[in-house]
Amino acid sequence: MSATSSAPDLGASGLLDAYRARVRHDASGVAAADLRHPAPPVTSVSDELVDGSAVRPEAIDLAETIESLGAAGLMARRAAVRRLVQDDGITYGSGSEGAAGRQWEVDPLPLIIDAAQWAALERGLDQRARLLDLVLADLYGSQRLLRERRIPAAAVLGHPGFLSAAVGTRLPTERQLFLHATDLARSGDGAWVVLSDRTQAPSGAGYAMANRRLIARSMEGLHRSTGIRRLRGFFDRMQLALDEVAPHTDDRPRVVLLTPGVWSETAFDQAFTATLLGRPLVQSDDLTMRGGRVWLRTTGRLEPIDVMLRRVDADYSDSLDLRPESRLGVPGLVEATRRGVVSVVNPLGAAVLENPALLPYLAEVSRTVLGEDLELPHAETWWCGDDVARRHVLARLDQLVLRPISRASGRPHIFGWELSAAELEDHRRSIEAQPWAWTAQEPMPLSTAPIVTPSGLQPRSLVLRTFALAEGGRYHVMPGGLGRVATEANSLLVTNQTGALSKDVWVLSSPDAEHRERDRTDAGELGRVRLAPQPAQTRGITLAPRSAEDLYWCGRYTERAEATTRLLVVADNLAADNINRPSTPGFSAMTATLQAVTEVTTVRPGFTGVGAEDRLAHPFEHLRTLLTAPDVVGSVAFYARRAGQTASDVREQLSSDIWSVLSRLDRTLAEALAEGSESQIQPVGAKSLESLLALSGIVAEGLVRDSTWAFIDAGRRIERAQVITRLLRNTLAIERPPIVDGQLTEAVLRACDSVITHRRRMAAGLGPATPIGSAVDLLLLDGTNPRSVAYQMDRLGEDLSIVPDVRLATEIREIVTMLRAVDIDEVCQGGRLDLVDLLIALEQRLRSLADDIEATHFVHQAPQRSFMVAELMGRR
Repeated sequence: MSATSSAPDLGASGLLDAYRARVRHDASGVAAADLRHPAPPVTSVSDELVDGSAVRPEAIDLAETIESLGAAGLMARRAAVRRLVQDDGITYGSGSEGAAGRQWEVDPLPLIIDAAQWAALERGLDQRARLLDLVLADLYGSQRLLRERRIPAAAVLGHPGFLSAAVGTRLPTERQLFLHATDLARSGDGAWVVLSDRTQAPSGAGYAMANRRLIARSMEGLHRSTGIRRLRGFFDRMQLALDEVAPHTDDRPRVVLLTPGVWSETAFDQAFTATLLGRPLVQSDDLTMRGGRVWLRTTGRLEPIDVMLRRVDADYSDSLDLRPESRLGVPGLVEATRRGVVSVVNPLGAAVLENPALLPYLAEVSRTVLGEDLELPHAETWWCGDDVARRHVLARLDQLVLRPISRASGRPHIFGWELSAAELEDHRRSIEAQPWAWTAQEPMPLSTAPIVTPSGLQPRSLVLRTFALAEGGRYHVMPGGLGRVATEANSLLVTNQTGALSKDVWVLSSPDAEHRERDRTDAGELGRVRLAPQPAQTRGITLAPRSAEDLYWCGRYTERAEATTRLLVVADNLAADNINRPSTPGFSAMTATLQAVTEVTTVRPGFTGVGAEDRLAHPFEHLRTLLTAPDVVGSVAFYARRAGQTASDVREQLSSDIWSVLSRLDRTLAEALAEGSESQIQPVGAKSLESLLALSGIVAEGLVRDSTWAFIDAGRRIERAQVITRLLRNTLAIERPPIVDGQLTEAVLRACDSVITHRRRMAAGLGPATPIGSAVDLLLLDGTNPRSVAYQMDRLGEDLSIVPDVRLATEIREIVTMLRAVDIDEVCQGGRLDLVDLLIALEQRLRSLADDIEATHFVHQAPQRSFMVAELMGRR
């Protein structure tokens, strides 16, 4: 960063000149005629890129990059970011019926903060975290602040985040507030102002790291040339902090991240954070309470939990002491924390600090408990539980921002000037009925930051979320954070729920900052060495049954997608060659293959049953549906989507390379679906196979041979064995004229990627003499062929030896013995009825083995319930 270089002349750039004009225009606010009531007076709004006619010194390099790229270059960068987001599978929000949430939106232009400005902000954030930590400890401890009326009791006790069941609980460390997030805005004079605190289960740190990776790739030149603070050290610190907060243990503490599940709005953030920390992501079903302790259920044993990084709201964390109907937590968790056998962070009850009713009292509390004046101001706030404050609020209701003290009550912000007279009256009555439940604030002007749009740079209101972590007795602030900008001009509402765009936040380095950051990284590395167990103590990485099941089915779904794609490509090729040649051997082979497609995919109606004659006469539309229609159970697109969903459920277990491959596969099939009848099965199938083979390669070469590998590979092996068996039963096990048999044999071998080996063996005179016998031997009994049933059983035995189970091992040995006893020449004689019987018996054994794998390793708990009294639950 050339801090001393002169600011570019905005007039020399069309983009920057136009942006300056838009900033000036938007700073004037929305016309009063557009509102139901005149807008409150708004002070001048600052911008993060320009200051008057000049570029801010810290943003000079960014402005030069904007000039050099131009409108077309910026739009290309925006498209690149969106493609990377899709490739990485970054989502926000929850979808429906198995769909993922909406795609995460990131603007390619980073928010840049000067080192000196950040240092001042960092001091204020450190102070605020220390202050709220002391408030939290007091509210769940001596409650001196309530007794001395420095904080009104009604403001605390009336907030749903205050949990009386948690009073008296304490973490075994000096700091009780583990992670603190703060939403900030920059006022017209350039000062940062607090909008709100997030202490329940703060989200966004994972998104911040994901944004950094995206912008580092899409704006590579600017990223490399700019001296910015790195984010990775914050997560290294979190590793240390999680170990530090654990109760005493002779081993390295067992830490998990508790998630509500894949339907959580911030599911990606949770999974990515777990990946960065190398800690397992668990759900309620993965945990159980035994002997007053929390245990992780794994496929091999129960393991004690020492620390729980909580992303489930506190009142849902324990159905025994808190919300009885919850299925997201562990009954008895409150008692376990009270006894000190498990540390939950943030602590149960920390959400009380998100209460805006505390804001009017924090300045005085800071002077009382810290002996310091607040360094970071907040918007002027009135709590309506105070009579004087309430009268002030009611007199100016149409000029203020109303905020219920609980975010769970509905709209977090209500702008009085946007309400009708009737709506104002309704809110007036609500405030008078429950004054303790309401606060009001002066409107806070937000600074703007540029976003890239098709019409050039546009200024949008900005909110910055920062993160502070307690470790080593002090707070460490992430050198950056999560920037969010509104989607509409002049909007004061900037939330992820309303579709806000996000920004990477670059904090410029100074020599001192670099020195501190280097010290932090060294401390993190030394901490890991110090806390790592000795080799003799190292525990194998184990999986919860839910995670093992997701991995297993991810393997099965990807194998189904690959097998179906191969079969469809072969069937389409046969149909293209023979559809207009009835009464020929090729036509008969085509018909047999198409019918096998239906029997293998089990998608009905198909090429057998009702309406089969018409579909056999015009097969291409149905084949295309089986390839590209995601809503058809049994199609390639359906299995690709399910593979992506199961992989997302265990994101923290898998290589990051998987997501770009899955994304490419999804795009290939979606584009083909959009083309409709214009899409061609051969090229779409070929591109799909490229992605599926790449996925197989990543799994084969990118995963350590532990339980993660074992279950995903076991899924592939059991699925491939079943598909091959079903395909043989519906093709080669049925005797046909020799010429038809020959063509059908070739088709089956191509679908199983074994035709070249078959031809070479037949030419060399190796193996059974007949083509049918050779093909059946190659696909059923040949332990050296990766596409044979025998090979799958050998590999499956190796997979399950990693998670040993005597009964399953016995079943696999029995199937292997059954295959070794087969006489190929004998079963392929006499109308092949013996082959049919063999394949039916084998299919039953494989199905039974699959059922037993699930029953052994994927056992789900019955819902963990507390005893509930109907009257207490509001029912009669």
